[in-house]
Amino acid sequence: MIDLVGFALAVLIVELTPGPNMAWLVALTLSEGRRAGLGAVAGVTAGLSANAVLSVLAASMILETEGPLGRAVSVAAAAMMTWLAWDAWRGSGEIARTPGAVGGSGKHALAGFALNLFNPKAALFLIAVMPQFVADGRPTVAQGFAFGATSVIIATAIHLTLVLGAERARAGLMAEARARMVRRVLAVAMLGVAAWFLSKAFA
Repeated sequence: MIDLVGFALAVLIVELTPGPNMAWLVALTLSEGRRAGLGAVAGVTAGLSANAVLSVLAASMILETEGPLGRAVSVAAAAMMTWLAWDAWRGSGEIARTPGAVGGSGKHALAGFALNLFNPKAALFLIAVMPQFVADGRPTVAQGFAFGATSVIIATAIHLTLVLGAERARAGLMAEARARMVRRVLAVAMLGVAAWFLSKAFA
């Protein structure tokens, strides 16, 4: 039995936090047009999908081991969410932190793919957080792929929304005071999720 709804909420909290991918997609769309932005989204989605597949396979091998691993994974998941919360709390989310622009929608797609294929944050998030939403703490490969697909779908929906509504999104992302408030509210929510993971570890 898996809790896809709970997992989706955790992913949504993380994905809604303003960060480099968001700012890059908005800046790219405004400077080079919607086609460039959509090309970048396609690349980001492909990179996240490949990352998710590798993460699920890695998690299945790691979690085959018996013993106190479940508690360790719960503690690792709590640590991961705490780190994400701290990163969101102090992060600037400015365009300067985003990857530089390159010409052509194909190149933008390739850049988005490469940046997300080897994104350690995305990989660690899936490996550490997936087990928290499975009854026995050991997701099967099929369950892992369901989690991975859910994560990619949510991220892609948010990225498409940003590109298609770039003007409004840009105003939100560029207004530092507003972006800081959003990040800090979501950081507190992440800390709540971290506390829940930690309570599971020592229940």
